[in-house]
Amino acid sequence: MSRSARVELAVGFVATAVILAGLTFAIAREPARLDTAQAQLLESQVDDAMTLYAQNCAVCHGLAGEGIAATPALDNDGLRGADEDTLTKTIARGRFDTAMPAWSLDDGGPLSDYQIAELVALIRFGDWSKTKDRVVDLGLAPLVPFSADPDPAIFEQVGDLPDGATLQKAITLYATNCVACHGPDGLGTSLAPALNDPTVGTKPSDELTRTISLGSPGTLMAAWQSTLTSEEIDALTTLIQRWDEIPAGAIPAPDVPIPTTEESLALGETLFAQNCSRCHGPEGQGTPRAPALNVKGFLAETSDLAIQQIVTLGVPGTPMPAWGDRMTDAEIQAIVGFIRTWEPSAPEVATPVRGGGGPPWLRAAPQSPTDTGTDWRALLLVFSVFLVGAAAVIGGYLGLQGDGPKQPAE
Repeated sequence: MSRSARVELAVGFVATAVILAGLTFAIAREPARLDTAQAQLLESQVDDAMTLYAQNCAVCHGLAGEGIAATPALDNDGLRGADEDTLTKTIARGRFDTAMPAWSLDDGGPLSDYQIAELVALIRFGDWSKTKDRVVDLGLAPLVPFSADPDPAIFEQVGDLPDGATLQKAITLYATNCVACHGPDGLGTSLAPALNDPTVGTKPSDELTRTISLGSPGTLMAAWQSTLTSEEIDALTTLIQRWDEIPAGAIPAPDVPIPTTEESLALGETLFAQNCSRCHGPEGQGTPRAPALNVKGFLAETSDLAIQQIVTLGVPGTPMPAWGDRMTDAEIQAIVGFIRTWEPSAPEVATPVRGGGGPPWLRAAPQSPTDTGTDWRALLLVFSVFLVGAAAVIGGYLGLQGDGPKQPAE
């Protein structure tokens, strides 16, 4: 065998050995690579699913999958160990005769098969504390109560109406079963329409009874015929038809605090500084333009929902504008949550900041008991402008004098 042939053979052996070593190494690490890829995919699916949960599921199943009232909890060991196909089928097709609708596109819902698979991954492997934070940070925390207590005084007044006992029974049923979706006093929510609307109350009794009994396909309106008796359904029908006789506040909204996270509080602090501090003061102490927010009286007497409504809709007849068309619900709730953090240390009486408009050095000037309202810095600024103007005029005059016609040389 020639020398060149032996070299070629040696090179071939070395190359083959390198290839075999590489394949061996690749095969050896393939399980770890697959595990890493699967873990990354699962992490991505769960992250997407937390947003899907906030947008679609939190209102019924709670901030952290804890369940609300009759709606079951998703954060439990039974579901974590449940069969994947069973969970998929339940989400996709819903559950008959319950408030759980079908979510699959094939069944008239809004979610794709992949999105449903992501929700299944969240139920089986998700971190519900992180899910809670995602719901709050997106401003989608369920603030409507799932049950309420009728106002005792108004409840007694209703008893004096014709067939008042039936209306009282219906109000109790509504407060227990219906307020979550249809809202306090039947005013409606983003989940379901108002029931105290005259256009609803004028519908035929049999149509209203049928809707309550059998539900409304394609909506969150479940069938109640297996939960309520026919007499109870008839009482609710009567309430809907006679809602105009029920005094406002019969089924009030309780004080539901807005949940917060570190991220939402930081956002609220930033938004308040950018949009609210100019009128309400940098620490909410008020200015001549707007009242104090950081004061015990306001924070003790005004619920989070009321503050949110004030920020969203503004206050007609005052400088307080409506922010609902400039900020998202999440941003407004972040501001409300930040304002609420002042309550533990809020003073009994606020000390308003001077000004409320104009440059910061004028707006935030300290005020002493002997202050007459004149700021020496403002006077200094005016005097400086006067001196500059005077100097310009004198300089111009002297310049004109210096540029006069020159005498011819002799």
